[in-house]
Amino acid sequence: MLLDHELLSQLAPLELRARKIVEGFISGLHKSPHHGFSVEFAEHRPYNPGDEIKHIDWKVYAKSERLFVKKYEEETNLRCYILLDTSSSMFYKYFSPWSKLRYAIHFGSALMYLMNRQRDACGLITFNEEINHFFPAKSSYSHLRLLFSEFEQLLEEEEQQEQEQRKTATAKVIHEVAERLNHRSLVVVLTDLFENVDEHDQLISSLKHLRHRKHEVLLFNVLEQQSERDLDFQDHRIMMQDMESGENIEVMPAQIRKDYKKKVEELTHRFKMACSEFQIDFESLDTQSEFDLALLAYLNKRKRLG
Repeated sequence: MLLDHELLSQLAPLELRARKIVEGFISGLHKSPHHGFSVEFAEHRPYNPGDEIKHIDWKVYAKSERLFVKKYEEETNLRCYILLDTSSSMFYKYFSPWSKLRYAIHFGSALMYLMNRQRDACGLITFNEEINHFFPAKSSYSHLRLLFSEFEQLLEEEEQQEQEQRKTATAKVIHEVAERLNHRSLVVVLTDLFENVDEHDQLISSLKHLRHRKHEVLLFNVLEQQSERDLDFQDHRIMMQDMESGENIEVMPAQIRKDYKKKVEELTHRFKMACSEFQIDFESLDTQSEFDLALLAYLNKRKRLG
């Protein structure tokens, strides 16, 4: 499904938008043979020797000639936590109609909707310089509604620009999360990685902490590609402001674009290599792009976990 910011923004509540994103993605996935697998959702799972025959869905067998058994609420397969960065830099947008925070919230909502359909337990942790809210992982529909409600509140704050200058302390927060999660989980981090470059080593250390505690990690780097990676502004002097510190700097994009892009690519590559060394999945998210590749990255990760 192509991302249509305007159309999605007209839908309410957020749950409906999440459903539209997921349904569009699934429809496209089933039409794309090169993806190599189809998605079997929570209503059924493959029959395994030892399962009770009475739970086999014979209607599904008649259509597919494959044995599936019906699944039930208590069959939770996975615990997943979404860590959402709500620092000031996430309020940024220039070319995109949506800020990084708004984009991340819609992507996170789609992930939660997908997880709930698979009867996976989902939790939510919002943070900037510290953890703001910590919702434990549960698989019930009522819990999903609670998480959507929290997202709706964040969207309202973003829309009304109700924000102070809030810095990011991702490494500190992830260390705390690693200590607080008692059960093995999949931790999905949504952040723009706007730490000081000197602090990237601490961030990698915190992600290693999660891995040491036996958690799986999927990190999504949320950025507006055109402005933040490509520096694709008009070639006249512009004033840039650090949204977390308030510091201003005047630049001429044409004069620094080549060196800037090279530096960003080097830093990103170094960070991705460090993540790869510790089996941490790293994906880039562009706020002007559709959600399909990111959702596919999650499903591929989910498939590997069984």
